[in-house]
Amino acid sequence: MIEILSALSASAATGIRIALPLLCIGILHGHDLWSQVPVLSRIYPPFLLFLLIAWSVFEIFASKKLTGQRILQIIQLLLSPVVGAIAGITCAQATEIPLWIVAITGGTIALVLQLVQVGWFFRLRGLPVWVAFIQDGLCVALVFLAFDAPCQGGLIALSLLWMAVRSSRYWYNWYQTGKLPGNQYLRIQL
Repeated sequence: MIEILSALSASAATGIRIALPLLCIGILHGHDLWSQVPVLSRIYPPFLLFLLIAWSVFEIFASKKLTGQRILQIIQLLLSPVVGAIAGITCAQATEIPLWIVAITGGTIALVLQLVQVGWFFRLRGLPVWVAFIQDGLCVALVFLAFDAPCQGGLIALSLLWMAVRSSRYWYNWYQTGKLPGNQYLRIQL
């Protein structure tokens, strides 16, 4: 059960950022770096380290500007299920549950969190800078909790999932009432 909560925590972190959680996972594994991580263990470690550091720095700085947020939203929306599955499998390798279930669950959590972020991005016409700082801190905290305190990290991940579902219902209701930017009284029906 603890491995599942750890996998949920790591997957939720990848639903917020992509490279930063993978970089933290590699650092937490110590001298082996990504030798236990599926897919990433096949990439030359110095190159992977350079790539993840460069992408993490880009994520941190690009998330503070509107154009950078748009670019990150597209890339993160495409990659979050895959990276969420990788992070989930990495944390739950010692469990008896089949890894494909952990991969699907981790990828789904990462995708749901990313979809809600995209929804709020368009609802607010860009995320405020203070939200980006909270995302960075929460992402790193979830990865550390996945390894050091998996129960707390898993509970935070489940809380984030619950808030994401409630939040998505809020902006879906906003969309259905027709209060779209520039079209205050337009009601769009699908």
